[in-house]
Amino acid sequence: MFALQQFAVIHALTFLGQNALGSEIINGKIAPDNKMLYMASVQDYRGYHICGGFLVSENFVMTAAHCDLYPTYVVLGNHHLRSADKLVIRIAEKYKHPCYRNVGRGYDIMLLKLSTPVRPSKTIKFIRLPFREMTLNEIEKCRVAGWGKINTYGRSVDDLRVVRVSVISPQVCRERWGGLPPNIICAGGYNTTKGFCQGDSGGPLVCKGMAVGIVSFNKRLPGTELGNCNYPDVPNVYTDISKHLHWIRRILQGEKVKSYTKLCVSTL
Repeated sequence: MFALQQFAVIHALTFLGQNALGSEIINGKIAPDNKMLYMASVQDYRGYHICGGFLVSENFVMTAAHCDLYPTYVVLGNHHLRSADKLVIRIAEKYKHPCYRNVGRGYDIMLLKLSTPVRPSKTIKFIRLPFREMTLNEIEKCRVAGWGKINTYGRSVDDLRVVRVSVISPQVCRERWGGLPPNIICAGGYNTTKGFCQGDSGGPLVCKGMAVGIVSFNKRLPGTELGNCNYPDVPNVYTDISKHLHWIRRILQGEKVKSYTKLCVSTL
């Protein structure tokens, strides 16, 4: 019986790694220009938006590890990506969690070091991170934002959108997915028409003014690269930032952490 259970979990995690990436904001609204000033657009060498992110210090933007798709620039200071009035900064270094293998295994977190420090201003702010490991209350209301598509077959948007989502219990989330790593948060998607889907990975899950999660993955439509935004029978999944605070602090303090495998928790 144990072998069968183990096989089922391995199968589920393999499915996640191959068939589940996030995210676009579904049934949200355009974010006010004077709110969420920590939001960042992570862009490739052509200036194309590839993922969301959020400013956590004057030198670092946080995003998802699976956003390691040749990120070259970070754009700050404007929710409208086509606007000329924005701050574009080259990425100097990237720090992907050394335990990351695929989204289904967890550790979907990356820090991007900026080539030039950023000072807070009227259009740019930092966002707080958790001080210690924490557990969110079920049905707690949070927000997620991004520049991705607004429906399954739609296009990405130029204006930042935001939507409110409710936290879903880890027990329900693992039941619906059939196996998940321990260092995740679930919010939105399941039994609702609001959440994320595809095109906006790396953005923050914000609860009580604090970034507690990173948009990680959702289900794909069978046989396609499209996220299922209709809406799916499983919750949206985020990386739990509070489970990685020791690694985050070491990077922010200037340590180049190359190996961290002793703290890589098995997902089986």
